Amino acid sequence: MRRVLLLLALLLGASAQAQAPQVSVEPPERVVAALSQNRISITADFDGSEIFVYGAIARTAPALAEPPGVVVRVIGPAEPVTVRRKGRVAGIWANVEQARLESAPSYFAVASTGPFHQTISHTADLRHGVSLEHALRFVGAASSAEARESFLAAVVRLRRESGLYAQQPGGVDLVEGTLFRASFVLPANIVEGGYRASVFLTRDREVIDMFETQIDVRKAGIERAIFDLAQNSPAVYALVSIAVAVLAGLAASEAFRYLAR
Repeated sequence: MRRVLLLLALLLGASAQAQAPQVSVEPPERVVAALSQNRISITADFDGSEIFVYGAIARTAPALAEPPGVVVRVIGPAEPVTVRRKGRVAGIWANVEQARLESAPSYFAVASTGPFHQTISHTADLRHGVSLEHALRFVGAASSAEARESFLAAVVRLRRESGLYAQQPGGVDLVEGTLFRASFVLPANIVEGGYRASVFLTRDREVIDMFETQIDVRKAGIERAIFDLAQNSPAVYALVSIAVAVLAGLAASEAFRYLAR
């Protein structure tokens, strides 16, 4: 009888625990952020754009003496990349070796309140995939680890020179440990697609909260019409291109004939 009563009590206790509402514990510090713009239109006169990421740290408890860390990242759509290395072959410069990256972000920029790995730990960086090294993926392997690192460095260097990759230690302004702001320049050669802006709030170099939103980058105006025509009706696009070229040639011929009179 005692065993039956004990079993009944355990079942009732488990049932009550399952039916009890789950109380979510709100973290003492949360990040609240927004963007200056969530949509960028690439038009004929597009020469780049600047995005501001700003926000505040909401608290349910008094602020600690030590301010938190903030890391802000903007990343563009990934794409495969083939990297080639030139060398002399019989006195002629030619491609002698190549490697293919399965995935590389078309745009990548990260800013932090201090030096990157003094703001976020290596473990947290690996867990959340914040830094650029976690966004680059190789297909297969190069001839050696040294060659692999060389190809990766070449991709990063070339894209940094073109303004597509940027790292800004100290690029996040944190005011009185509560308000923050960071700015990113998107150059004119960005590709269209969905971009992600992420904000990581850290304490003791560990991520305690994060915010993420999308930035839509699209062609607009005549660029959009030409792109859609080339993608959806390549035959019509080819005929229109030939017609435009012929008309331009005839117009130039008539202009020279008129000037030669």
